[in-house]
Amino acid sequence: MQNRAFKPVLDSITLEGHGVRLVPLQLGHADALSEAASDGELWRVRVTSVPEPQDMKAYIEQALNGHTAGHMLPFAVQDLASGRWLGSTRYHDIVPGIARLEIGYTWYAKSVQRSHVNTACKLLLLEYAFESLEAALVGWRTDNYNYASQQAILRLGAKFDGCLRHHARRRDGTMRDTMMYSLTAAEWPESKAQLLYRLQQHAA
Repeated sequence: MQNRAFKPVLDSITLEGHGVRLVPLQLGHADALSEAASDGELWRVRVTSVPEPQDMKAYIEQALNGHTAGHMLPFAVQDLASGRWLGSTRYHDIVPGIARLEIGYTWYAKSVQRSHVNTACKLLLLEYAFESLEAALVGWRTDNYNYASQQAILRLGAKFDGCLRHHARRRDGTMRDTMMYSLTAAEWPESKAQLLYRLQQHAA
């Protein structure tokens, strides 16, 4: 039976707090997100899929198509203080029947990486997923060579589920293994406490 609580995930929602705002991704964000991606030329990072500036509109269109199809909800990430657009993230692989979704397609301008931004965004996304949507499980996936992403996911309190070998093609044509992680509803309270603690430490 479909989990009724998951229906709102496909509605346009804005999540705000801890210095950031996540707003529904729109084509109008293309120029600002191209500027964010240019901060560090993120498309040159082999183990991510950040688009080049000229491909940003197509990237957003793909995300919006996923939303229309019912399995994605993409966001643009904004700094509350300055109004600057910092990057993008989304819910994806939404499976209402088993109350499962994943968080991914996440990237930020290089100048805000290793700041509070990722922690704040993940707290907002996880809080909404578990406390409003009543998710049973939230998952992540990342490239086997993206060690920074793997460590960031583990710091959220997620558990390593396993490796899908020869799972996807990178933009350079090579094949990647995909590392899978997840966090359950039962594990969420401890994860939330740790995320709040990290944000408090940053603000101190």
